Amino acid sequence: MLSRLRTILKSWVGIAVLGLILIGFSFFGIESYFVSQSDASVARIGDQEISQDQFRDRFNDYRQNMIRQQGEGFDSRLLDSPLVRRQVLDSMIDERIVLDANEKLGVRVPDTRVREAIMEIPAFQRDGKFDPEQYRALLGMQGMSSRALEQDIRTSIATRELPMSLYATSFVTDAQVETYLRLREQKRDFSFVRLDKPATTDDSVSDEEIKTFYDAHQSDYMNPEQVALEYLELDAAQLKVDLDPSESVLRERYENEKARFTTEEQRLASHILVKVGGSGGPDDQKQALSKAEDIVKRLREGATFADVAKQESDDLGSRNQGGDLGWLEKGMTDPAFETALFALAPKTVSDPVLGSDGYHIIELRDTRPGDVRSFEEVRADLAAEYAETERERVYNEKSGRLVDLVYQDPSSLQNAAQEVGLEVGRTGLFSREGAAEGIGANPAVARAAFSDAVLVEGHNSEAIDLGPNHIAFVRLAERKPAEAKPLAEVSAQIKERIVAERVAAAARQRADELFARIEKGESLSALAGELKLEVSEQKAIGRNAVNLDAALVQAVFAMPRIEEGKPAFRSVALGDDAYALVQLDKVVDGDPSALDAATREAARTTLQQGQGYLTTQDFVAALRSEVKPVINEKNLN
Repeated sequence: MLSRLRTILKSWVGIAVLGLILIGFSFFGIESYFVSQSDASVARIGDQEISQDQFRDRFNDYRQNMIRQQGEGFDSRLLDSPLVRRQVLDSMIDERIVLDANEKLGVRVPDTRVREAIMEIPAFQRDGKFDPEQYRALLGMQGMSSRALEQDIRTSIATRELPMSLYATSFVTDAQVETYLRLREQKRDFSFVRLDKPATTDDSVSDEEIKTFYDAHQSDYMNPEQVALEYLELDAAQLKVDLDPSESVLRERYENEKARFTTEEQRLASHILVKVGGSGGPDDQKQALSKAEDIVKRLREGATFADVAKQESDDLGSRNQGGDLGWLEKGMTDPAFETALFALAPKTVSDPVLGSDGYHIIELRDTRPGDVRSFEEVRADLAAEYAETERERVYNEKSGRLVDLVYQDPSSLQNAAQEVGLEVGRTGLFSREGAAEGIGANPAVARAAFSDAVLVEGHNSEAIDLGPNHIAFVRLAERKPAEAKPLAEVSAQIKERIVAERVAAAARQRADELFARIEKGESLSALAGELKLEVSEQKAIGRNAVNLDAALVQAVFAMPRIEEGKPAFRSVALGDDAYALVQLDKVVDGDPSALDAATREAARTTLQQGQGYLTTQDFVAALRSEVKPVINEKNLN
């Protein structure tokens, strides 16, 4: 069940609405093998901390989102670098800092924003529209209250409120757009001679040269350090569980969870929001109330609610739909709105109702009575859920006990294995790159195997998350230090490398010598004639030319602007020991006036986005400089 909730939340909010939201269902609360006062947090921001569990949950969420976005072929080991882990931690620190700034500046997320976000979550919709019954049923199945979800979403919106406000206010001038377009659309004329990789003229390498090279580069020819592990693995999918519940068990579950199968009374509502302007003081409230009362008068005199909502409502989320809020039930809106809605008779309009975000005028269009589905109607669903939850219950019980036992005796896995009914496995030797197959091929296992706790101190690892309801613990069984490969084993590789380095040095020397001649005044065409090479002339080449070597184009556009009639020269490395001798002849800026309005507006948007991003980054950096977060690098892995 917990794994299902994690999956649902990642798809609901992580992709469709608000980015990653942390839902802390970690089983592992023990932070150290020793009772000590050492700081087990990953980072501290003032009097707040980011725990190892919180970081682990966020990093796992990030990993799963990357895998989901990139597809099954994505190599998740790319995410296991210290740089990526630090980037994830930095994003968590930034969020905490921004939330603190919100609190100090009085930034609040109105209930309407939260409600709109919830209504946009696909998992709560049927036929593309929010369905209160689906909403309530899904939350009930996961044992999550609507208030808890609202708070998670409110927090996620809040972390973006200030930065996005700054982002939205960024602007660029017409002059900046003109300058950008002149550079972007710039064309350059140039000529070049390509110097291909020279042929190998001497591939003879003596034994003495090989030995000398081997001694000087021995670190390049090492068999890496290797370890073999003992491990315990607990996988819910492999547990033997009785999945055939009795009738009495199912009926008891039905009674305990009857609220799930109860449809509350629902009301089909529309509203018009009149926000309180200015500073929100008494005069501002009176002005908003007066406008709301005028709207109520118009409606009661016969004006169509939907038409008035489109003209007058300040709720951007529902205004274009004529104020339509869909079917609502108790617990979905703020208390004042709810009280007024459920006091209305069908086809009537309320007096102005003051809520957290202004005055609401509510229209009740229709009602649905509540209902309770019978045991017989939901028996099959209960049985299916029992099968899933029972397996998870057994797993939770075993994993919790296993965690306790492993931490109680960090010097062995045997006692924990015997008590929980598992067998201690053993891997073959593998390096830091991981094993070719088996549990050692998992990047998290390989990382734990070479951690200080396991490799140096000889302790059991922390619990390693291998997937939904699937954990492992490892400890060192054998350690084989790194050692130099025998010379005989690598002599052929060394010979190839020596020859390759000779060719690379010869190619570089030839290019340097020829470029020196050009700098002394020889022409590119004369040099090409001497070498029997072709001069390739390129006219009006843009920055994004696709029919030329990218390194060549990048180098040409990195050359300083030239004066008319005064060419500039450059030697460019193209890769694979090839070079180009380049002569830049002409630079022509783009003509912004020749571009259509759509292209110019797209350029403005690009610049605004870049400016907005930089402004936001500067803002967060300024906040960080005041708070000065403390990062515990040793707890980051």
